[in-house]
Amino acid sequence: MPPSYYMACIDLTGRRVLVVGGGSVALEKVHGLLAAGASVTVVAPQVTPDLATLDITLVRRGYRAPDLDGAFLVVAATSTTSVNRRVFRDAEARSLLCNVVDVPELCSFILPAVHRQEPIAVAVSTGGASPALAQHLRDRIAEVVRPEHAELAQRLRALRPWAKSHFATYEERKAYFAELVSRELA
Repeated sequence: MPPSYYMACIDLTGRRVLVVGGGSVALEKVHGLLAAGASVTVVAPQVTPDLATLDITLVRRGYRAPDLDGAFLVVAATSTTSVNRRVFRDAEARSLLCNVVDVPELCSFILPAVHRQEPIAVAVSTGGASPALAQHLRDRIAEVVRPEHAELAQRLRALRPWAKSHFATYEERKAYFAELVSRELA
């Protein structure tokens, strides 16, 4: 039976993330990690020219287990199965979160398809069954979650301190914000 994933949003700001691999798939993952504020180290003997221009620490050689030292999580994005398996095994031994791209059985976390309309992020996962379906659904959601929703989210964020000082319980604050959202989106 496939795993039932616990969905979470992870603050990567300033955290060290190791990406093993230097091709186009690694480039895509690095862009997402940098957008989340991660401090990215890429280990690969060869890298795409675009990857070399990014604000990352680049180590031009093959992967070694000590590369995991100080990492918060790791992404293996190589085309070499044995390297990907070794990265996963080494990460598991250190209790590090690890994603081996496109190999769900070698992942302690998977990456959903994400639509961002800052500060809103909507993630779609098929549990690794079909990234294409997740991307299709994400694109449909993008038609619904618009800039006006982001503006509302920012206004609601600004109200949170006031609500905490005026409503004693979580339940009261929850009801207050639910009413505001209903009124704004009616």
